[in-house]
Amino acid sequence: MKYAAIADDLRERIARGELPPGARVPSTRRLAADHGVAMATAAKALAQLSQEGLVRAEPRSGTVVADRDRRGSQRGLTREQLVRTAIAIADTEGLGALSMRGVAARLGVAAMAPYRYVRGKDELVLLMADAAFGERGYPAKPSGDWRERLTLGGRTLWALFRRHPWLAQLGPITRPLPLPNLGMHGEWALTALSELGVDAATLCDLHVLFFSYVQGLAVHLEREQHALASSGLSEDQWMDRQLPSMGPMITGRPVFAKMLRELEETGYDLVLDHIFESGMRALLDGVALRFGR
Repeated sequence: MKYAAIADDLRERIARGELPPGARVPSTRRLAADHGVAMATAAKALAQLSQEGLVRAEPRSGTVVADRDRRGSQRGLTREQLVRTAIAIADTEGLGALSMRGVAARLGVAAMAPYRYVRGKDELVLLMADAAFGERGYPAKPSGDWRERLTLGGRTLWALFRRHPWLAQLGPITRPLPLPNLGMHGEWALTALSELGVDAATLCDLHVLFFSYVQGLAVHLEREQHALASSGLSEDQWMDRQLPSMGPMITGRPVFAKMLRELEETGYDLVLDHIFESGMRALLDGVALRFGR
C-alpha cells in the first residue's frame, strides 16, 4: 500500500534523527507531489503516524515530530490545546477525519486523556466552532451606514469560513448553534439591519437570508478540499477530463453551448471569492431597493 510506504519513509527519517522532535513534517500536498500519489493517500500516511504518536499537529505550524519524552503523557494538556489541535486536524483533513482518539494521538497523550476536558466529540466540535468564530471581531466604534457595516460582517464571516472550511458544514440555519462568538457576528449584522426600520420578524428573516448567503457559498470550500484530496485533480484538471462528456448535457441547449464556447475562447476561472463579492453586492442592492434605502 502506497500510504504505508510513505509512513515507513517518514518513520525511518524520524528514527535516524533527520526529523528531530519539533521538526516540521512535509505537508500532505508536499508528500503527494514527492511520491506521486493522491493527497488522500498522503493524508492517510500522516494519520497513521499520528495514531502511533510519532507526529502531532502544532497550531499555525502544521504537523511536527512529537517529543519522545511527552509521548503517552498528558502532563500540561489544556482544553485550549485540545481545541486548537482538533481545529488543526479539521482544517487540513476535514471534519469527517476528526476523532477523539486521533486528537489524542496528535497530542501524544493517552487515548482517554481528552475526556478529562470534554464529554465527547460533539462537545469538542462546539468548542472548536466557538473558538474559530472568535478569531475575528469588529471595531468597538462602528462607522459607516448599514450597508458598509453589513459588508464588513459578510467579509469577516467569509474570511473565517475560508480559514476553516469545515465551519460552514455545522448544521442547518434553522437550528442555530448556541455559540457566544457566533452571537457576536449575529449582533453586528442585526444592528446594521435594524437601521432599515423593519419589524422583528422581518429583521430575523433578513439576518437569516444574509447569513445563509455567506454560509451557503462557503459549504463548497470543504467540498472542493475533499474533492482535491480524494481525486488528486485540481479544478482545471477535473474540468479538462469532463469536457468530452459535455455533449449530451448541452445538446438542444443553445445558450448553454454558446456560453461554453465563449468561455473556452476567452478563458474563465471560477473563483469563489469573486462570486462572493458580486453576490453580496447584488443581495444588498435588493435589500436597499426593497426597503427604500
